[in-house]
Amino acid sequence: MARTIWFMIKLAVVVAAALWIADNPGTVNLDWQGWRVAAPLWVLALAVVALMAFAALLYRGWRAIVGAPRAFVRARRARKREKGYRALTQGLVAVAAGDPASAKTFAKKADVLLNEPPLTLLLSAQAAQLGGDETAAARYFRTMLENPQTAFLGVRGLLMQALRRNDHGEALLLARRAQQIQPKTPWVLATLFELEARAGNWSSAEAVLRDAVHVDALPAPVGRRHRAALLVEQSDAAAAEGRREVALAAAQQAHDLDVAFAPATVRVARLLWAAKRPRPALRAVERSWKARPHPDLSAVWGEMVDPGTDVLAQVKRFQTLVGMAPEAPEGHLALAEIAMRARLWGEARKHLTKVADRPEGPGSRRAFRMLAELEEAERGDRDAARRWLARAAEADPDPAWICSACGSHADRWSARCAACGSFDTLSWQVPGSPVAVLALPAGSGAGVPADMPGLPPAGGGSIVPVPSRPEPKPA
Repeated sequence: MARTIWFMIKLAVVVAAALWIADNPGTVNLDWQGWRVAAPLWVLALAVVALMAFAALLYRGWRAIVGAPRAFVRARRARKREKGYRALTQGLVAVAAGDPASAKTFAKKADVLLNEPPLTLLLSAQAAQLGGDETAAARYFRTMLENPQTAFLGVRGLLMQALRRNDHGEALLLARRAQQIQPKTPWVLATLFELEARAGNWSSAEAVLRDAVHVDALPAPVGRRHRAALLVEQSDAAAAEGRREVALAAAQQAHDLDVAFAPATVRVARLLWAAKRPRPALRAVERSWKARPHPDLSAVWGEMVDPGTDVLAQVKRFQTLVGMAPEAPEGHLALAEIAMRARLWGEARKHLTKVADRPEGPGSRRAFRMLAELEEAERGDRDAARRWLARAAEADPDPAWICSACGSHADRWSARCAACGSFDTLSWQVPGSPVAVLALPAGSGAGVPADMPGLPPAGGGSIVPVPSRPEPKPA
């Protein structure tokens, strides 16, 4: 539309000029070197226009002759670039198809035809990895580090290689460098958090965790649970260094973040009790017990007694604890144990029977064993004891701390699995039951890349079976 308007304007100017000349005729006289030329004005205007057109044609011809070599070079480069991109595309297709020989051939061809290091180096590295040549791939990745445009790709490639060979020290350094280049990339933050936590750098891990949650690299509930685990470890480290106030503050934060997290509650309760603050210590255990009863909570409840408290008073204290969660088998087992110590056989049998009557429930194996002890202690009936032990051998295993990453068992909770080093993967469960592994939302663009073996899952929703460890049958 704009071109049409502009053309009409120019045409109007020409027509107006022609009409003006027609309305104002005249003669133009030219004297030069003894020559005299007389011509009407319109003839002179026509001659000027023709001369200008001829000059323009001469200029265009001269430009075409002079620019021919350059145009030939540009056309040749365009054809070369087109062939290079075609080779690059074919190389990527070969990588996707798992054809290392073709991928290497097309990578070399693209490298010759294109001057695009970010693309050709990455294709060459992928082709080398596809062919199993990790040394060549590492060489290409290191070359990428020299160019600011490709440095992040190089760091990522070297990071993946370090993780595949379980070199977590090198992977940590590379992840820190990746964060310096791209500080808000979700998978970088998630990976760096896992590596900092695996290395036991609790303060650094907590700082990275905040950034990861901020950019949605980790869901907020997962972030809170991870932070609670980090704070428990920080509390343990501070207590070992004699910094009691710091240890208590960290444990209190962990407990407030997740009231149902038994390790945090046990930690803060013991520190409060040691600080001569019994009421807050007891309240912390009560809150956690109501949220999720756990044997570690009943154990620390039994520890928090004044010196000289007799066993009957302990029985009453545990009756109070059971009353807070009457359906929890952990409370009945703890009360039965203290009742047996007080030789209150009827009380012990009543609570053990409540657990044993639900053979599929948690703690039933322990209940059967305690009933066997009760038969021998109260009546000396070894036959009855053997029958209870036989039922214990057939019952489901008791709950234990089990790593959702490797399936190994732990005697006590810790932020890192002693078997595989994974962070915050120990959960209290019955061996052999399915475990919901915390994972990142699929397709969110966040989280650890798929080619990162050696790290535990970091996201939500997948179900993996945890193998059960066979327990020795009683003699």
